[in-house]
Amino acid sequence: MTGMKVPVLLADRSYMVVVGHGVRNQLAEAIAAKAPRAARAVLVISESLLHQPWAGFETGLPTTTITVPDGEAAKSASQVEHLCTEFSKLELSRHDVVVGVGGGAVTDLAGFAAAVYLRGIAVVHVATSLVAQVDAAIGGKTAVNLVTGKNLMGAFHQPLAVLCDLDFLETLPPREILNGRGEIVKCCLLDGLTPPMMSALSLEDQVLLAVELKARIVSADEREGGLRALLNYGHTLAHAIEALELGGQELDIRHGEAVAIGLAFAVRLARHLGRVGDDAVASHDEALSVFGLHAELPQGLSIAALINAMAKDKKAHHDLTFVLPGPNGFETVSGISRSDVEIVLEAFGGVK
Repeated sequence: MTGMKVPVLLADRSYMVVVGHGVRNQLAEAIAAKAPRAARAVLVISESLLHQPWAGFETGLPTTTITVPDGEAAKSASQVEHLCTEFSKLELSRHDVVVGVGGGAVTDLAGFAAAVYLRGIAVVHVATSLVAQVDAAIGGKTAVNLVTGKNLMGAFHQPLAVLCDLDFLETLPPREILNGRGEIVKCCLLDGLTPPMMSALSLEDQVLLAVELKARIVSADEREGGLRALLNYGHTLAHAIEALELGGQELDIRHGEAVAIGLAFAVRLARHLGRVGDDAVASHDEALSVFGLHAELPQGLSIAALINAMAKDKKAHHDLTFVLPGPNGFETVSGISRSDVEIVLEAFGGVK
């Protein structure tokens, strides 16, 4: 394979994340190398991508294509059932392979369907969005949403390979680039980069930095027993924002935009708790600015509703739990009082 190869080291389940221009053309090679007994493939692709000029994918096997909705609409239990039913009709065996082509929602859906069908069949991800390339497609965390919250039904199921073709990024609208940059700035902060160092990175460098950081952390802590939880920095508030509805409608906010808000909030909460000083807040704000991100809560959100949603976070143990910076670096901090969170949210603005 050509392109930059970043290993995720998990003993006999290790695999490569390949980053570069044109690496989507290595799909058949990746399948042949990692699933030599596969007799057929199923391509799971979002509807909006199906008719793109670059949407022809050669798997090297007889292939059936199944389309799924775009965005979060794909991440539902009904879509999992739909895919598994189609897999069954096609008589896929445990030797065959699913290929998820799309953004993070599609790789989450395809990965989870592959995890539960026949108690697990192989999956390869071709990540077409920036947020999928730097986060969602890597590491084996797959999930769909329930009406009570995001990513509440899922499984750990590592792919055979992840292909991050940088050519796809040239087709994305500006807002989708910002969406991915929310995850990139998180990785930069976790990796100790200063804002001037961040501003010197090309988009390709940004992708590689995020991929390398996530691969390194997943290799050390696949099941989120400790270190991997740090990748949830900024996500406690982010997931709460994404889960809430305002005025009966879902908020028009992308995942990376919500993460940016969550990062700005988390460092302010850390300051309120005496873990960091004003300089850390200023550095976070400058980092967000470097990537063109804004940390403003949508107007009119309920503090009570946000806190209730945050209490359902997967890191929580019937309390409020956040990943926060501090004198010893980033840590998962449990037992944070509701009143402390309320104070910081009120000062943050945009809530009632």
